[in-house]
Amino acid sequence: MNAAAPVFLLTFLSTSFVGDDVPPARWGGHGHTIAARAAVQTLPDGMPAFFLDAIDQLAYLNPEPDRWRDRTESQLDPAMNDAFAPDHWINYERVPDGALDAGNRFEFIVALARAGEDAEVVGMLPYRILEMTQRLRSGFRRWREETDPAARRWIEQRILNDAGVLGHYVTDGSNPHHTTVHHDGWVGENPQGYTAEGGFHGRFEGQFVDARVALEDLLAAMQAAPRVFGSVRDATFEHLEQSHAQVIRLYELDRQRAFDRDNDSSEHKAFAVQRLAAGAAMLRDVWWTAWVTSESEAPPRRGRR
Repeated sequence: MNAAAPVFLLTFLSTSFVGDDVPPARWGGHGHTIAARAAVQTLPDGMPAFFLDAIDQLAYLNPEPDRWRDRTESQLDPAMNDAFAPDHWINYERVPDGALDAGNRFEFIVALARAGEDAEVVGMLPYRILEMTQRLRSGFRRWREETDPAARRWIEQRILNDAGVLGHYVTDGSNPHHTTVHHDGWVGENPQGYTAEGGFHGRFEGQFVDARVALEDLLAAMQAAPRVFGSVRDATFEHLEQSHAQVIRLYELDRQRAFDRDNDSSEHKAFAVQRLAAGAAMLRDVWWTAWVTSESEAPPRRGRR
């Protein structure tokens, strides 16, 4: 492990997401939950009924990967959190040219290592989204083919669990903080005088969103029709790149007036709503794409190891 990685991970856990009274959940539990609800509520009627009826379960599961980052469990053994914490972010400033052409997370790790970068610091978010989307599509395909009612119900629970967990990473990606080294205050040269204090991450997606953003705000912002992606991979990188493009705007707004529970600025709210709505729309479209494309025939099976 790179010597800088443990310090980075500890800082990320202890300062990025926990304000005075804010629960340690990215986008806050509230932000993740309303994004999932908005995604389900805007799905086409062609989605299976069991999925549409599971809105409460899918909303509950959206913050689930943050619950795995339980501090008590991490103190008992760091294996789980140290392994999966980087799935929550991608620091674009540290990604070498061409590295994201890697087909999977292991090729990406190798590409980073060749450039002297540590995957634990850079993050693995796009690959986690791709992996979970494929798992979901595989579940939908099995559900289509299954004829035994009991087995079908078990597959439905697998699908809902995977879809709910996938939702966490997709909505994480709509917060610019999850795409940058400036994840909790500006680092390095700072000629624009952006905040460098820890706690910005939690103030924005926890305190401010909890106090100012409601489900109805997201639904009103989600005007575009659902999409079926020709390439989930391309759509995933576009989603994350669009979020990263908002890093400066996020810091500029905070410089004007700090994001916190007392901020009633309509401009600040519009930014937060737009980002959360982008995550909800992306999640809806990933779910819908996984369902629609699960009907296509699979190519001939290659030999297995």
